[in-house]
Amino acid sequence: MKKKSIAYPIVFMLILSAVLVFILAFINKLTTPKIEFNSEIELKSKILYVFDIPVDSENPEEIDKVFNENVEEKDYEDTKYYVYKKGDEVEAYAVPIEGPGLWGTITGYIGVNKDFTETTGIEFIKQEETPGLGGRISEAPYKEQYRGIDISTPTDGKYVINKPANGGNIDAIAGATQTSTFVTDMINDDLKTFIEKEGGAN
Repeated sequence: MKKKSIAYPIVFMLILSAVLVFILAFINKLTTPKIEFNSEIELKSKILYVFDIPVDSENPEEIDKVFNENVEEKDYEDTKYYVYKKGDEVEAYAVPIEGPGLWGTITGYIGVNKDFTETTGIEFIKQEETPGLGGRISEAPYKEQYRGIDISTPTDGKYVINKPANGGNIDAIAGATQTSTFVTDMINDDLKTFIEKEGGAN
């Protein structure tokens, strides 16, 4: 085919496009398993944090090993919850929480002990709150408040309450009252539902 032919650039572009598509497909095939593994490890690390199980967060192999040795995954509605076991004995549950935030949906897990009397921790899987304000729910100082909260006698049906309200046990984030309220509301709603549905079966 002559280079001056009208068809030449069309054929050339078609061949070039086919080659580029093949290369991209090949790269995607190579990287997809790694991306999926990293995503899985990130989730496992967060669930271990909820259960307050120490692990080297920079060591994917250790995270995978510790998770597989201690945690079981269970179906729950259209998602999953997780069970922390020592041998055959249940120690705690990681309960899924989800609700609206200021800028998007907030999802995560709240941990509770086997008797549903005390929290073990909290972790967020997804949140789009304002960095430096509502986004601070993902920071350790806020999350660590959810270790060891007594939920055996809810106040007006609520397990977690922002201070200084009656029965308050959580310090809301300064300047992010709405996000703080969204979080406690979803915890109270979803934890109550989980205990009512799954509590008697576990």
